[in-house]
Amino acid sequence: MEKEVIEHGFSMNRRRFFTGVGMGIGSMALGSLLMPDLFSGSGSTETGLAPGIPHFAPKAKRVIYLFQNGAPAQQELFDYKPLLREMTGKEIPASVRGMQRLTGMTAYQSSLPLVGSFVDFKQYGQSRAWISDLMPYTAKIADDLCFIQSMYTEAINHDPALTFLQSGAQQGNRPSMGAWLSYGLGSENKNLPAFTVLLSRGIGNGQGVYSKLWTNGFLDSVHQGVQFSKGEDPVLYLKDAEGLSRGERRDMLDKLAELNDLSYQEFGDPEIASRIKQYEMAYRMQTAVPDVMDLSKEPDSIVNLYGPDCLVPGTFAANCLLARKLSESGVRFVQLYHQGWDQHGNLPFEIAKQAKDVDQASAALVTDLKQRGLLDETLVIWGGEFGRTSYTQGKLSMDNYGRDHHPRCFSIWMAGGGVKPGIVHGETDEFGYNIAKDPVHVHDFHATVLHMLGLNHEQLIFKHQGRRYRLTDVSGKVVNNILV
Repeated sequence: MEKEVIEHGFSMNRRRFFTGVGMGIGSMALGSLLMPDLFSGSGSTETGLAPGIPHFAPKAKRVIYLFQNGAPAQQELFDYKPLLREMTGKEIPASVRGMQRLTGMTAYQSSLPLVGSFVDFKQYGQSRAWISDLMPYTAKIADDLCFIQSMYTEAINHDPALTFLQSGAQQGNRPSMGAWLSYGLGSENKNLPAFTVLLSRGIGNGQGVYSKLWTNGFLDSVHQGVQFSKGEDPVLYLKDAEGLSRGERRDMLDKLAELNDLSYQEFGDPEIASRIKQYEMAYRMQTAVPDVMDLSKEPDSIVNLYGPDCLVPGTFAANCLLARKLSESGVRFVQLYHQGWDQHGNLPFEIAKQAKDVDQASAALVTDLKQRGLLDETLVIWGGEFGRTSYTQGKLSMDNYGRDHHPRCFSIWMAGGGVKPGIVHGETDEFGYNIAKDPVHVHDFHATVLHMLGLNHEQLIFKHQGRRYRLTDVSGKVVNNILV
């Protein structure tokens, strides 16, 4: 029986549980109160722990990931390098560049002239963190933020780098971060999915976002991210068909569940049990989703905090406010993607617009969570898939320069959820081209996020086609210096 539980895990249903286990009714009732997922068909992870039961006491319960798709130039936002201004127009020294590879977009250039930022920086907060004038609202919450200046990755192009940061692998069909958290921790709200996705787009070149970024991969499909759209129907096909009453819908689902259960008894396919759970979730979401998506009841103080765009569906500001509502309602992982950060040219104009799109709302989200007493248990992450080069792409012009992809170092910030506030971790060299101190690999980042949620990244595993997989693959270490 134990072997069967491990193999079928979260697909186990009530009938199989009660058939296979002799347990008193009183014990079962107590278990259902202490562990609501115990008899819900959610099952157990490869570690033998039931979903919702972390490996150790967590600091964070939920994550909101503000992903800046396309890779923001750290030199214009958070990584102040005055030497670049002094050396603008001069070739990057060979000793700095080393043997690092270039993309096909700059490999053809006969020279790689350095370019300093067009924007000024100031220091803020206890950490004296350097923040550019493009991010005035973020500057106001500097003491709530942990800046990591020393992130790095292997991938040098958008698709593999984006996929890597979301799933821990550069190839597709691996479970995304949100899916791993749903698998490991389960849901806090039975009427909403554990993992939701919100999309927005800025003015710049928008790299694609696609469903493989929030896929369940080889995990049970119940763990896939649910995309919420800006339209009249935030979740497609959720409404009852025309002419179908709620009672009739309920009867249909009950009959369908009976048929699916018979099929499951015969074939034992865990996806059948998953399908039953998804139908039931969709039924419950019909009531929960319209309420959580309704922003009309937000007070003026909140609208002013996030900015007027928060009432415009599909904007980054609106999605930040929705992220707070979803997280407050118990959604385990809320993933925002904001497109438009791929600035190979016309960077001064485009990055100023992009920063204006996200600055106020990002800071407002942290402030809003804090004033509601939710920041300590909610981890907020802000950043892209890699960094940008210290040299210009194409012809140098201070009015219209660009920066190419640079995986060797980039900046992100984190807040809440057990992260030390008001600190700067790691640093780059004076050219902003190589890491000088405390490197943080993508696998380290994933291990640290899981740790804050009470999960040991080496124990959160899933066996697929004979191999045990995990979000951090075979690497990763927790960055303890940034933890409370």
